[in-house]
Amino acid sequence: MRAIALIAAILFALASPATADDVGAAQGVIRAQEQAFGRDDAAGAYSYAAPAIRQIFPQADIFMSMVQSQYAPVYRHRSFEFGAAQSESDRIAQRVHIVDANGEAWEALYTLERQPDGSLKISGCSLLKAGQSV
Repeated sequence: MRAIALIAAILFALASPATADDVGAAQGVIRAQEQAFGRDDAAGAYSYAAPAIRQIFPQADIFMSMVQSQYAPVYRHRSFEFGAAQSESDRIAQRVHIVDANGEAWEALYTLERQPDGSLKISGCSLLKAGQSV
């Protein structure tokens, strides 16, 4: 048990807070995708998805359908506020506090990966109701 706690503490220490430039770039990508969802712009929203996401959802309309059904608070919401961010190498994790269309609070954890061309793409989004444990 102590070994697991020690390993977790070491890994947490290695994950450094993201630089201001990294945070700004990551938030810009997330915000651009969020705005594309708001316009029902499937192609625009899909353009921010990392290659691994594109392999799972090979067309923009398939991706948009998945978001609408499984990530409704991300797709439509009352508020969408950025929280803490961390980076490790070419990966960034960004927390987002969301209040959905029904007034329920959610926590999203976005992961982004730097691409060979230097751009950031969204590689995942975990969504939990606020206060719900993993």
